[in-house]
Amino acid sequence: MESKKEILLTTINAKWIHPSLALRLLKANLGDLEKNCGIIEFALRQPLCEKVEPLLAARPRILGISVSIWNHLAVIELLSALEKQWAEKPVIVLGGPEVSYLPADAEIFKYADHVIRGEGEYAFRELCETLLQEKPHAEPYRTCGSRRGEHREILSAYHLYTDEDIAKKLIYVESSRGCPFKCEFCISSITDNKVHEFPLDEFLAEMDILIQRGVKTFKFLDRSFNINKDRALRIIDFFLKKIKESSSPFTVHFEMVPSVFPDELREALTRFPPGSLRLEIGIQTLNAETAARIHRSSNPEKELETLRFLSEKTNAIIHADLIAGLPGEDIESFGKGFDRLWEALNATENNQNDEMLKNVNQPRGTSLEIPRFEIQVGILKLLPGAPISRHNDDFGMRYNSLPPYEIEETSAMSPTDLRRIKNFARFWELIVNRGLAEVSKAPVFEKFMSLSDNLFSYFGKNWGIDKNELQIKLNQR
Repeated sequence: MESKKEILLTTINAKWIHPSLALRLLKANLGDLEKNCGIIEFALRQPLCEKVEPLLAARPRILGISVSIWNHLAVIELLSALEKQWAEKPVIVLGGPEVSYLPADAEIFKYADHVIRGEGEYAFRELCETLLQEKPHAEPYRTCGSRRGEHREILSAYHLYTDEDIAKKLIYVESSRGCPFKCEFCISSITDNKVHEFPLDEFLAEMDILIQRGVKTFKFLDRSFNINKDRALRIIDFFLKKIKESSSPFTVHFEMVPSVFPDELREALTRFPPGSLRLEIGIQTLNAETAARIHRSSNPEKELETLRFLSEKTNAIIHADLIAGLPGEDIESFGKGFDRLWEALNATENNQNDEMLKNVNQPRGTSLEIPRFEIQVGILKLLPGAPISRHNDDFGMRYNSLPPYEIEETSAMSPTDLRRIKNFARFWELIVNRGLAEVSKAPVFEKFMSLSDNLFSYFGKNWGIDKNELQIKLNQR
């Protein structure tokens, strides 16, 4: 039986298949304290009792919790339950992107003894060293800042992925950290706007070990993977070689900037076999005026041309993002952008049928293959500290005060517009992104909006709908 650990790291992941690289990095960089640190992870939909009981049983002296926009309220619920049941309360240390810019009077801080703002690999180690040398409860509440500029010294944590992680979960990796752009809806816009690259030879050696261990999916956390063309090509060539040599198929998932696609990168991407490459392409808006307003580098025609190339010439599964509710963009502009994006992704389709949904008359319980192209419609969120808040007065921006802080109204989009788009987004995910039915060539936005309105009216909800019931309803159209 494993001995009791004085330091325990935990978080609530969105799903069971998403292990936290952040926790593993904190543990790997604890120095001599690493052997005295354990990790317990939970999933968002797990019952509260299944989260509380293991933490009570562990009885750590220090409990570190990673907080994100998605688990913020769940962490408050967890800490509140623990507060009532601790036999001996540990020192609570909060960190992660969500708490780095929250105001000091945020509810979650009521449960915290210490907060680490920003990157935590060094700050957490230093705090633990101090706390374990002293009487923990003699320490006052304090905020610990991160130390930057030492990324080359951060120790990797890939060895801390368990065999179960390797066999059954997505494996998160990062070859670089940071973003050079200043999009105002993102926290990266208020950092140093530098991309910090980890030593490449060492990184590739670690990837080789993970391949040998049998990783099924590598998901890169790099925010702008292709910003350094030569480095991106080295990584791509490495994976292409390993895919060709490996007896077990695997997939790599990169987030790429659509405006940075030189010929060498394009040629390399054409060499990935089907099923081995996923690309996340952040478009966010195709309204150039809106993009300029939020300091987002944008070239709509170039971005759409990149998507047409990826659609026509590569085997990549493409995931493209749009954000609704940006300052000054109305529902008509958003809809036009959606249609332009869908048309670019379906550049190879020649079907001009007026029917929007196709191939829905299938036997009950069947579905199409997952499509190669996905559009995720996101609703603008006011991340704590994000400078997009400067537009609140001029553009009538009103957000929900609770995480995930979604926009509820702007001067260009009414609450009804935004509710309809959220409903549209959910049914698009259920029907199109998950392959329940195909959609004809653009324009589709207005037609699918009408369909999603009708489906919501029929079901009274857009979550928890049985797939077979949804298929039957679609077949009745």
